Amino acid sequence: MPECSAQNAVASDNGSAQLGSVSELRDRWHGRGAASNPPNRFRRLVLEPDADWNPAQDSAPATQFLLDRSQSIISCNDSPDLGFSASLNPYRGCEHGCAYCFARPTHEHMGFSAGLDFETRIVVKDKAPELLRREMASARWQPQVLALSGVTDPYQPVERRLEITRRVLRILAEFRNPVCLVTKNALVARDRDVLADLAQHRAAAVNLSITTLDSDLARKLEPRATLPVHRLAAIRQLAQAGVPVGVLVAPVIPGLTDHEIPSIIRAAAEAGAGWACTLMVRLPLAVGPLFTAWLEHHAPGLKDKVLGRIRAMRGGELNDARFRKRMRGEGVLAEQIAQLGRVARRRAGLARESPELSIAAFRRPGGKQMEMNLG
Repeated sequence: MPECSAQNAVASDNGSAQLGSVSELRDRWHGRGAASNPPNRFRRLVLEPDADWNPAQDSAPATQFLLDRSQSIISCNDSPDLGFSASLNPYRGCEHGCAYCFARPTHEHMGFSAGLDFETRIVVKDKAPELLRREMASARWQPQVLALSGVTDPYQPVERRLEITRRVLRILAEFRNPVCLVTKNALVARDRDVLADLAQHRAAAVNLSITTLDSDLARKLEPRATLPVHRLAAIRQLAQAGVPVGVLVAPVIPGLTDHEIPSIIRAAAEAGAGWACTLMVRLPLAVGPLFTAWLEHHAPGLKDKVLGRIRAMRGGELNDARFRKRMRGEGVLAEQIAQLGRVARRRAGLARESPELSIAAFRRPGGKQMEMNLG
């Protein structure tokens, strides 16, 4: 667990108590994807509001930034569902506040809630570039694709000011270590100079995640993420700079956004995307109730339809954690949605995956390229 110091917060959070799922809060707390802080599954104590508590008297929760004092920065996994084994998360939590975010439960490991805490208590790894340089310079580091990020967005709003991700990319460019980016923020186009440098060595690929092209829906579903039109503009800017870029139609929410798959892929192709991939919505642990509450408030007429279709692809549940099933779902409906993506991709002339990245240009400090057996 990282050492998080509340003394280093740049803004206080006056509304982060354990709150009930109250509709008035969502209207009052504009720009937040969750309306409550459900109990942390690892904690035995739960704060219950008094019967006479009035949510309208609470202040809107401000974002609080906490410093991370971890001594390592690269995380490894052996999941068969992921296309990488090493990743770096410059932040923990995400201010984008996407109502469906599968990563919300990771905040519980730090004693926070998967609800409002996830989007208002952001852990900042300000030493990430220095730690990365140390780990890359070590002989123990075996050059491989590094993913940015696994459980957060490396370009969430505070990145515009802190530039942690940009500094991380500069370190990767110095070592020429390949990197694969996933983001919902057009801010990634700011770093097209560094990414273009890496791309010259087949060492960079960017994925823009687009869930919907409906700006009104996006504002409610992904309240602090870049609007879809600007994500498409970022695809265009990156492609023009020579950076390999594609679109992730993710997550696909059956009954709410699945009909948009062809239009999203077509728009991305017109902007210059080179590939397209679809991934099904995942609602693990606390995310299921949080997303259900979101549907009750923003799309009550579609609630039963959406949840019913998710259950149809998840063995009757809102989530299926099994490897090779959790990202795609199963059954007739899951296959129909996958086929819709395949047809749209073929018509747009896009590949299914990003081009393979290379470690051939990797070098240690001093400017000398490594001698590696690439056979």
